[in-house]
Amino acid sequence: MLLLSMTNYFEFTNTEWEAITLSLQVAFWSALLCLPFAIFTGWFLARRKFKAKFLLEGLVNLPLVLPPVATGFILLLLLGRNGLIGQFLNEVLGIRIAFSYYAAVIASMFVAFPLSVRSMRLSIEMIDPAYEEAAKTLGANRWQSFFRITLPLALPGLISGFILAFARSLGEFGATIIFAGNIAGETQTLPLALYSAIQVPGQETSAFRLLIVAVLFSFIAIAGSELLVKKLHHRKYKA
Repeated sequence: MLLLSMTNYFEFTNTEWEAITLSLQVAFWSALLCLPFAIFTGWFLARRKFKAKFLLEGLVNLPLVLPPVATGFILLLLLGRNGLIGQFLNEVLGIRIAFSYYAAVIASMFVAFPLSVRSMRLSIEMIDPAYEEAAKTLGANRWQSFFRITLPLALPGLISGFILAFARSLGEFGATIIFAGNIAGETQTLPLALYSAIQVPGQETSAFRLLIVAVLFSFIAIAGSELLVKKLHHRKYKA
């Protein structure tokens, strides 16, 4: 009877499955779309020196300290139906971003971007620039040197940045609820579904199930990232 009771306790509803699936999709796309920008920004901050560098560093890392709700409000001001860019997209191109699936992805990208950049920057800073200079003396141009030398050596940072961005996106709440809303089946991700379950009396079981999934996903992402990066570092130095 106890086993049967525990089994029923972990029977997920369709709404819960939708929230879990949507969270994984949003986290994957936001982490993937962050990568090209994070690689370029991380390389730029690691290899370039200029006077206003601290301003760019502050701007990149701003989502780390800015309240996520404020980030969501900024996105709404920019990309909302009457926003600076959103009004043009809506009236001229017929594209509505706010309160849609795309808004959830964009909100997650903004909050995850600094973590991805930081990982890439640290990884590139650990690469001796002499390798890149040696490639150039052998005839490689700047792009060939980057793609054949820098990027392969920075692979652990790239993978770590992707997983950190994925994990951060899984837990994103504030910016998403402001910019994308809490629409079941469309923008209601795992944290939003958990929040909704907590707000309704009698939904404690549902909240507990979602809590377990959130903790499990976050732990697997972080532990997997640490293990993978250690293996890649070990393989690189062994080679």
